[in-house]
Amino acid sequence: MAVYKVTVATGDMVEAGTNNSISITLVGSYGESRQTTVSFLFLPGKERSLSVHCGQDLGPIVLIRLHKWRLFLEDAWFCKDVRVTAPNGTLYRFPCYQWLEGVTTVEVREGSGKKLVDDKLQILKEHRCQELAARQEAYRWKNFAQGWPRCLNVDSIFELDSNIQFSRIRANNFTGFLIFQGASHFLSGFLLRRTSWNSLDEMRTIFSRTQGRDIGGCFVCCPLP
Repeated sequence: MAVYKVTVATGDMVEAGTNNSISITLVGSYGESRQTTVSFLFLPGKERSLSVHCGQDLGPIVLIRLHKWRLFLEDAWFCKDVRVTAPNGTLYRFPCYQWLEGVTTVEVREGSGKKLVDDKLQILKEHRCQELAARQEAYRWKNFAQGWPRCLNVDSIFELDSNIQFSRIRANNFTGFLIFQGASHFLSGFLLRRTSWNSLDEMRTIFSRTQGRDIGGCFVCCPLP
């Protein structure tokens, strides 16, 4: 009997958790485990740990499969990463960082960077081909007009997979920070000021209390706490 210690981490965004069922399958170079339920409840920023019991040593773990299915209502889940500790103490890391929606199974490779020629196992070669086919399906191109660069063959961003869209959560956070910053400047008299600054010291009364923050890929100023 071989026992593998598994830790599944959920992203820390507000809506990253789920109450749908999540299970996992470990795939090694010598075989794979049975599908094992992780949990029926995942909270944002939290981790779930479990033990996966196998009848034999699976060898080096090369893939994991995350299975998601819903009991009643759909509730998307954002998986941050999965860590697997083998019976001999070897730690395998599987960075995921993607949304799982609906009833689906997602395969995630072990995190070591490898080239195509490094894939010796047939299952890894098949996974790479499937991943390439999925990307070709997701990123279909069309000509918007003669002479224009090609663009995605969709009529709306909502036709794209959630992992391709700009996160609505990040967009809401970005908008919230902009509103807060605008309100701060309004209350401090910066936005409605009709006269020139009297000195640099006067300007510092506003700007010395701010610091830069990187929000959603854009640089904005936010008041210090």
